[in-house]
Amino acid sequence: METPSEARPHASPDEQVEEVDREGNVNRLVTRSAMRAGRLRHRAVFVVVTNSVGDLLVHRRAGTKDVWPGWWDIAVGGVTAPGESWDEAACREVREEIGVAVTTLEPLGTGLYEDDTVRVVGAVFRCTSEGPFTFPDGEIDEAHWAKRGELSHWLAGKRFLPDSLALVLPRIGP
Repeated sequence: METPSEARPHASPDEQVEEVDREGNVNRLVTRSAMRAGRLRHRAVFVVVTNSVGDLLVHRRAGTKDVWPGWWDIAVGGVTAPGESWDEAACREVREEIGVAVTTLEPLGTGLYEDDTVRVVGAVFRCTSEGPFTFPDGEIDEAHWAKRGELSHWLAGKRFLPDSLALVLPRIGP
């Protein structure tokens, strides 16, 4: 399931992003570059992708990402667009990142994550898909199935996104 990313510029630094309070209420619109530079709180979605036997799709982010390039992740997803609902953003991100049209999402909850790099109010979902997966937007360099019981091995051996680990892992278990 390894596929190299296509050369494609990622989210424009001029893209509009909602700066939000701790509850996710919109304060104002800012550019993506201002959000990153000021470590402004924003909304994002995290979608856990499993197959019919419960294996978890893990992937390595493209080296061109603006945050944590080349790191591994346990969820696909990203920043919501202004005015976009959690469900709309989750479906869009799954389609853009792994080329799958999602029809059913299981909501797993929302939460707040903040560190020295990002501040995010996130909504976590799960979907089931067998693939095939493609990486149309070039934000993923490779993806693999982590078999049930193997996730701890993956987590111990690679750098994973801390926001996904904090928001997703408690909702799906190790």
